[in-house]
Formats: sequence, C-alpha cells, structure tokens
Amino acid sequence: MKPSALEFPCYGYQRVTHQLHRERYQANHKKVLRLMRENDLLCHIKRRRIRTTDSNHLYPVYPNLLQDLGVSFLNQVWVADITYIRILDGFVYLAAILDAYSRKVIGYAISSSINTTLTIKALRMAIESRRPQPGCIHHSDQGVQYAAHEYVDELRQHGFQISMSRKGNPYDNAFEPKVS
Repeated sequence: MKPSALEFPCYGYQRVTHQLHRERYQANHKKVLRLMRENDLLCHIKRRRIRTTDSNHLYPVYPNLLQDLGVSFLNQVWVADITYIRILDGFVYLAAILDAYSRKVIGYAISSSINTTLTIKALRMAIESRRPQPGCIHHSDQGVQYAAHEYVDELRQHGFQISMSRKGNPYDNAFEPKVS
C-alpha cells in the first residue's frame, strides 16, 4: 500500500499530488489542496518561539532617549538587537547594530549561544568600522546581554549615551527615525 496523508500527517498537498500522479491518477494540485483543507488533512507545523530577550536581571536599566528624537546625521543613533536564525539542527543567534540614519548594519556577530560575548563582538565591529564621536546614542532592549556590566563598560569607554526601550515593548526597539 502506498503512503497517504493519513499515514504521514506532514505530507503537503504538493507531495500528495505527486504521489497521485505516480499512481497514474489525474489530479489537479488545486483540487487536492481544497479537498485536504476541507477534510483537515493539511500539515500544521508548530513553530517553537525562541526568546532573545531576558529582561529579568539585576543590572541597571537606562531611560529611552529616542522618544521624539530627530536623527539628522550618521553615528547619532545606533540601534542594537538580537534575532535567531533557524538552521537544520537548531538555531544560531545574530546580534546586529544598525546606524539609525543610514539604516545600514554596521556591526554583527553570529553564535550558537546567546550571551554578552555575542553582543560585544557586534559592538566592537561597529566601533571599528565607524569610530563614532562621544555622545552617540546606543539604543537596545533591556536584555541581559545589553545591560551586563561588560557591555555597559564597553559603551562608556567609547563615550556612548545608553538608551533602552521600555520593558515588554518590542516596538520601542523598532525605531523609526524622524529624519530632519
């Protein structure tokens, strides 16, 4: 007996259509999709959500300096964040720093673990490529990777003003600059 959508619940409509063609049945992929949808036979992949921000820590939190700020030149505001990339056998984490004026990635780092070392590598790459003047605003979420003493010390050493979004508000970190 040939495999079916009931035996293999992750068979999608295209795979079922190809199997029907191999068995010499005339089948239109649109009809197979409609029939599978009507009979609740479509594959439902449950994606696991990965948390990249741990804001439950004892490090200091800094105010949001970006509220109503107009960005008018390079190296005035840098925005930092972490995301994850799904790979074949798990995830890797990407820390990136963007210049808010040019919207260009100026520093990044990739790692299989999410820690302060990851964010410091991205920060050092950005500093090396741009060499900002003291007073540049560094904005991030309140994650432990950005609030840790090592990271804050690196920012202070280079004269950054530290800015963080409000707790639990991801839209603060999705900074849309008012270019003047």
